[in-house]
Amino acid sequence: MNPAAINPEARLRVPRILAVDDSELMHRLLRTRLQLEQVEIHCAITGEDGLRMADQLQPEVILLDIDLDGMDGFEVLQRLKENPRTRDIAVIFISASCETMDRVRCLDLGAVDFIPKPFEMAELKARVRSAIRVQQLLRMLAQRAQLDGLTALWNRAYFDQRLAAECSEARRHVKPLSLVLCDIDHFKGVNDRFGHPFGDEVLALFATILSGGRASDIPCRYGGEEFGVILPATAMPEAIEVAERFRRAFEEHQWRRHPDLVLTASFGVAELAALPPSGLPPSGLPADLLANADAALYAAKRGGRNRVSSSALPMAA
Repeated sequence: MNPAAINPEARLRVPRILAVDDSELMHRLLRTRLQLEQVEIHCAITGEDGLRMADQLQPEVILLDIDLDGMDGFEVLQRLKENPRTRDIAVIFISASCETMDRVRCLDLGAVDFIPKPFEMAELKARVRSAIRVQQLLRMLAQRAQLDGLTALWNRAYFDQRLAAECSEARRHVKPLSLVLCDIDHFKGVNDRFGHPFGDEVLALFATILSGGRASDIPCRYGGEEFGVILPATAMPEAIEVAERFRRAFEEHQWRRHPDLVLTASFGVAELAALPPSGLPPSGLPADLLANADAALYAAKRGGRNRVSSSALPMAA
């Protein structure tokens, strides 16, 4: 399954444009002339507002004027580039300045384009479309870098990043969160007996099963034959049911080239809610949740494999 179908953040959205200009007339002009371009238009009067909205909205393109009250456009651009959340946003300057050095400075600071006022609206539209296309391509390439090449699931780097984000979100909004770690039983024996190409087929099939769960599930390849599934808004009982469905589906799969072969997997489930509010700081939650899921997975293997085992987070001392 395409990760865009599992991760709401990866779904295509209507491109957003943020105009940072101290002229209300300019805002009205942009809203009127760009309304048929299938984009969202957001406007800010000051540089401070522009920085705040850029961080919140994560627009594809920022249209930025040089002459602003207080903080000028050069400083706004510099601070956008200093913030990891906004440094990759495409910035197009729209300014009445005719100074060559102003244009050079804008481009040196990281702007992708400079359009002088007054401008032709057709030219502005074309340049905005071009910037949006480049941004969407860059985001697609960044997303591909977080995919596992064999299974098309999210990779370990994405797993670590997303687990930290989900732990923070769950703690902030007092929502349940569970984690499933799973491992294909005796996978080395499968490779040794049937060869690595069939082993790859097994991994791909297992990934397909994990991807066929609920839309909110976040399946990732953790490493080798081990996988992780982050379950937002899911308490332990439901997480165990999800893991059990995965376990049965894998065990019951009929292998076309080896019809008598039965393969199994073991699952460990942990839940964040067992940790009291006075427990670990947010930065420690992902590692603690992961450790408990791993302990549950080990218990499932020690208990005979092909089973689901659960583990609660330890109470803080």
